[in-house]
Amino acid sequence: MRTDPELTEPGAKGPARPRKRTEKTYDRLSRWYDLLAEASEKGPRLLGLEKLAVRPGEVALELGIGTGHALVALTRLVGPAGAVVGIDVSGGMLEAARARATKTGLLDRVRLVHADATRVPLRDGQFDAVFMSFVLELFDTPAIPVVLGECRRVLRENGRICVVSLSRVERPGLMYRAYGWAHRLAPTWVDCRPIDVQASLLLAGFDLVDAANVFTWGLPVAIVTAKKS
Repeated sequence: MRTDPELTEPGAKGPARPRKRTEKTYDRLSRWYDLLAEASEKGPRLLGLEKLAVRPGEVALELGIGTGHALVALTRLVGPAGAVVGIDVSGGMLEAARARATKTGLLDRVRLVHADATRVPLRDGQFDAVFMSFVLELFDTPAIPVVLGECRRVLRENGRICVVSLSRVERPGLMYRAYGWAHRLAPTWVDCRPIDVQASLLLAGFDLVDAANVFTWGLPVAIVTAKKS
């Protein structure tokens, strides 16, 4: 039997973030985001979904749903007996995802929530799987363990998480260095930056299950799955 996740009021934990600035930036980008990023993000995202291996009847959460590509894929994977919740800080992105879910006939099987991932308004231990694609690296370094702590909180025992993210490397190539320069010059628009995904998940108390590395436009991307023990 399908069990819909329960919403709560957001708690008071987590560092303050410039949420309004982030929200406005992605509201502006929402109409054009797929033209700017889909070609580079699609491959790693699909591999991440494959690694997460969501099954029919499960309850899944996506943080930072963007324009809804992974949200639709997760909804199809869990099937009518499952449930999917999608969270995004941008109302514009939520509307784009809502339009995609409507177009595919799946809107009645998803719940969309306007919220910040440092304060997930969902009760503890409800989800079998959590997915994030090109989202975790958007957060300031002090906020990353807060976001992953929220993921761990809402997961059931042995629940899984998959994080797809730009990855830090020891020997950066030309594209990596050029991207880093662009991020320092215009962090509002080139807002992702490489992070150590495996170390972040371990510090948050997860057990690593699998790690893969791919490249997109010459930039290293980590696809890491872990579980809550």
